[in-house]
Amino acid sequence: MLRYALATLRARKAGFAGAFLALFCAAALITACGSLLETGLRGDIGTERYGATPLVVTADQNVHHTTQKGDKTKHKAKPVHEHVWLPADTADRIAAVPGVASVVPELTFPAEPLDASGLPWEGPDVHGHAWSSAALTPFTVGEGHAPEAATEIVLDRALAERAGLGVGDEVTVQSTDVPATYTVAGIADGEIAEQAAVFFTDTEARRLAGHEGQDAMLGVFPEPGTGTGELAAQVRAALDGTIARVHTGGDRGPAEFPDAAQARIQLVSMGGAIGGTGLLVAVLVVVGTFGLTARARHRELALLRAIAATPRQTRRLIGREALLVGLVAGPLGAVAGLPLAGWLYRRLVSLGTVPSTLSQVRSFFPMAAAIAATLLAAWLAARISARRTARIRPAEALTEAAVEPRRTPVVRLIAGLLALVGGIVLLAVLSALHTEPASTPVTYLTVLLLSVAVALLGPALSRVAFTVIGAPLRLSAVPGHLAAHNAAAGARRLAAVITPLTLLVAMACTVVFTQTTIGDAAERQARDGVVADRVVVAAGPGVPHAAAEALRGTDGVTAVTEIVHTTVRTPGLDKYTAQGVTAGSGYEATLDLGMTEGSLDGLADDGVAVSEVVAESRGLHPGDFLDLVLGDGTPVTTTVTGVYDRGLGFGELTLPHELLAAHIDNPLADAVLVATDLTDAQLGDALAGFPGLAVRDGGHVADVMAEQRETSAAVAFLGMGLVLAFTTIAAVNTLAMATADRRKEFALLRRIGTTRRQILRMLGLESLTVAVTAVLLGTGIALAVLTSFSTGMTGAAAPAMAFGPYLLIAGAVTVLALAATSIPARLSLPRRGAA
Repeated sequence: MLRYALATLRARKAGFAGAFLALFCAAALITACGSLLETGLRGDIGTERYGATPLVVTADQNVHHTTQKGDKTKHKAKPVHEHVWLPADTADRIAAVPGVASVVPELTFPAEPLDASGLPWEGPDVHGHAWSSAALTPFTVGEGHAPEAATEIVLDRALAERAGLGVGDEVTVQSTDVPATYTVAGIADGEIAEQAAVFFTDTEARRLAGHEGQDAMLGVFPEPGTGTGELAAQVRAALDGTIARVHTGGDRGPAEFPDAAQARIQLVSMGGAIGGTGLLVAVLVVVGTFGLTARARHRELALLRAIAATPRQTRRLIGREALLVGLVAGPLGAVAGLPLAGWLYRRLVSLGTVPSTLSQVRSFFPMAAAIAATLLAAWLAARISARRTARIRPAEALTEAAVEPRRTPVVRLIAGLLALVGGIVLLAVLSALHTEPASTPVTYLTVLLLSVAVALLGPALSRVAFTVIGAPLRLSAVPGHLAAHNAAAGARRLAAVITPLTLLVAMACTVVFTQTTIGDAAERQARDGVVADRVVVAAGPGVPHAAAEALRGTDGVTAVTEIVHTTVRTPGLDKYTAQGVTAGSGYEATLDLGMTEGSLDGLADDGVAVSEVVAESRGLHPGDFLDLVLGDGTPVTTTVTGVYDRGLGFGELTLPHELLAAHIDNPLADAVLVATDLTDAQLGDALAGFPGLAVRDGGHVADVMAEQRETSAAVAFLGMGLVLAFTTIAAVNTLAMATADRRKEFALLRRIGTTRRQILRMLGLESLTVAVTAVLLGTGIALAVLTSFSTGMTGAAAPAMAFGPYLLIAGAVTVLALAATSIPARLSLPRRGAA
């Protein structure tokens, strides 16, 4: 059987080229996504600041939750959003351990040098530290001297060169307090690239860092002759029962860069989601591709059945042919997927989704998985596409080889209806999901399931569509008549072409318009909710509290509301976005959250206002208690003061500004809302002592939110764009295969007197009919999915499908259909009437 399969492949190279291309692209896509997944699972996070520190001690950066079910105990841990600081006595505990030579405390806090215009210099994030922690890297003074007075600082060399600063220069630094002017006492040399460092005296660093007596991290150095592993075990024993955690070797990187550790989790999620979606798309597309290949060989397979080939032998032949194609396409596609994986990783780094400290993993495992998945997809697709020819009686096979059957098999209809019902069920589920992490995978799964329904019901749907669309075609001359009759007679063949085009339209519309739907809703809520006359923002790390106090003391200012943002958890590990707003009277003049129950009046007394989504999911009403774990791991019990409906624009929880600011890494306000009748110039005069601040109108908050959504959308477009690119290639490939397979039909038309121009016009009209059908079906799927998505996420069945982008998608699909039909037709169409 293998010999026959090889002979068939040699004789039908062109026929299997389309299947080869589809499997090649599928293998490349799966390899790229598998590389992301493996990087998330096994990628190393390098250390910079702690490069010379053998032992690093940090606080536990997770919230823990334990559940008991019968005899089974289940423990879960989720990371917090901010940095958890070590208790004040931790350094003394460690210092008492035998073998410890020294314990170096580390303080980390925002400290951004500003230029003469009040703007920060471009480059990596800048952090402030105490000079006593310089040995952790190590940093050594290359010019000048260490800071000796509270007004002196030391800059790392890369930062000094970017800023054009030298020893003796003065520079304004915006840290956690009012901006202050410091003298550059020295330039330090150290090996860091992903961050910049400003060193203060220990006393000044303690003042700016806050967290009195606590440390962000402790570096532990052993005495000569004491092994790192041995000392780490002793330190762990001394800290047993506390929140302190000991890190050595490769574990120091995640301790220094917790964001990189979070990026690993995101990569696992992204790689799995994109890879899984891509694999499902690949199976759906490859089934159609092999279906066209089998249809082109229908007469050949029917003849095999007529000369006594058994159904089992026919299935084995088809399966082995597919495996042979997969054995060639899979490895080649997997190799091509490696540079694609590298490009994808670099793009994620440039977008800020993945820090460069998380190194990309390159191994054989993603390639092996891609090859295995490709072989499986090829085998399944071939067996499914030729199942009818292998099963029916030889006489029926010969009949179907001559004339395409009009009826759709009952089993196929039942399967299509079941897929349609499954899609409808998922639409109902999607309309009940209110968070992006929950709704996103269901959204794309629904698109795929409804596309499967279209593929299974394709022949029936095609006949209906071609009957309706073909009516006006019959009014035209010869090309129109031919196009209408060919479309109706070849409904099953054209259904295989319509499926990938439908999937392309549905997927493209869903990828684009889920982002616009949620983005427009959030921006609209933010724009309607900020009723302040002016908004004060900072070019640096934020607006200091003293600036807000200066505004409050300015005549003509009636209300000032400071806003900070963070993420909090519940003891049960649920995660919520939260904002902190200045509690007290006057907030109504700056902020309108759309309260549906209660108010913000009691917010100052450990109160919390919750969005309608949170209130509904947890059954909360004003007066109820809500236990939370703040961003730095601090547990609090809050009282619900109100419920609001603008959760997309302002976060799921609203807490007192004073409470949140004390428990986040950067206590400076992200924005300050001002109710006033003063001009921008007058407000600027009130803020003259605070460089880097700017006065904007009330719509600035919504504008910033729109920019943030664009960054988030870019990541989504990057990931799903790979799937769309694969779907596009597959759709073009399928169209080209379907057209190239009609050489005999074109030759016959030429022999009976049809001109070359008439055939090309016929194909153009036929392709246009296919494109219109696919656009209508794809639009219907996308509209249904987006409506359910909008209902769940925004509370209104109003998806934001912008007319311009939609026309671009529909036009691009139509052009692709016409080009993918016209080019192979011109190549295969005979110049003369001879067959």
